[in-house]
Amino acid sequence: MSVAVNIGRRAVNTAHGIVEIALLAVVLLLLAMGFYALWDSNRVYQAADSTQYGMYKPSPDNDGLSFAQLQAINPDVFAWLTVYGTNIDYPVVQGPDNLKYVNTNAKGRYSLSGAIFLDTDCNKHFSDFSSIIHAHHMEKDVMFGEIGHFSTKSYFDAREYGVLYFDGQDHGIQFFAFLHANAYDTSIFRTKIVKAEEQEAYLKLLLERATQTRDVAVSTNDRIVLLVTCSQSSTDGRYILVGRITDELYDDPFFDNTERLRIDSLSGLWQQAPFWGKTIALSGLAVLLLWLIPMLLRKRRSQKKAVKTVPPRGDEDTWQ
Repeated sequence: MSVAVNIGRRAVNTAHGIVEIALLAVVLLLLAMGFYALWDSNRVYQAADSTQYGMYKPSPDNDGLSFAQLQAINPDVFAWLTVYGTNIDYPVVQGPDNLKYVNTNAKGRYSLSGAIFLDTDCNKHFSDFSSIIHAHHMEKDVMFGEIGHFSTKSYFDAREYGVLYFDGQDHGIQFFAFLHANAYDTSIFRTKIVKAEEQEAYLKLLLERATQTRDVAVSTNDRIVLLVTCSQSSTDGRYILVGRITDELYDDPFFDNTERLRIDSLSGLWQQAPFWGKTIALSGLAVLLLWLIPMLLRKRRSQKKAVKTVPPRGDEDTWQ
């Protein structure tokens, strides 16, 4: 009987060991997948950070030499967009269609973050009455991730100006409206508006639909630009920040006190991770606890059992 009991106990212990090894393998796999998600997410945001292009920004100090070098890398680069008080400080490209730069960066390389690009129906000299610039809405305020913040009045009021470099010189931008629209709303997403009465009607529509506006005198004599990105509220929703292009340049009120976002200075990879990555990592930790706690409890029970079987001091004869 005792032999059968011992065999049964060994079988149970062996089964427990197999289960523990399997659980440990699952834990390690989940943790590996979670940490890969953290690393991959960090890599995507690093690639999308505007500081990756800072060396190419047009500047009077280098007479546009660095910008020319970027154009040599990718001839589709033709402009540079800066919005004061934000991390929007990127080169602008225009492709043969509106799909190329959804997953291609300004250097012409594959990238999930894509690039900031001018709608293919717009003139790259910004001579049209209205021009549309697209980019991805990304977390951590990279690419056009900050456009949605302009829905807040305090944020909109504090950020009125920017710079648009094209045709070899800087031009000012004065932002006067923010609105939310459907991606398929052809009344908003219009180009080649030539007739003066249609231009007036278009300006009126933008202001009527806007949730944030600024008292700026905009007329059909102006050239306007729409910065467009996806919204978080709906699948086909779009955030739109509207400004007028001017020959006047504006001072950057954030130049001395704005601390620009740097991906490598964020509080940690955890904050940069996508939801699925966090879920996997937390699942791995949960499985680890499910494996570790029972093991510790069994160990504790074994220790208590061992203590009970130790003979009392001085009673060795009785024990025998």
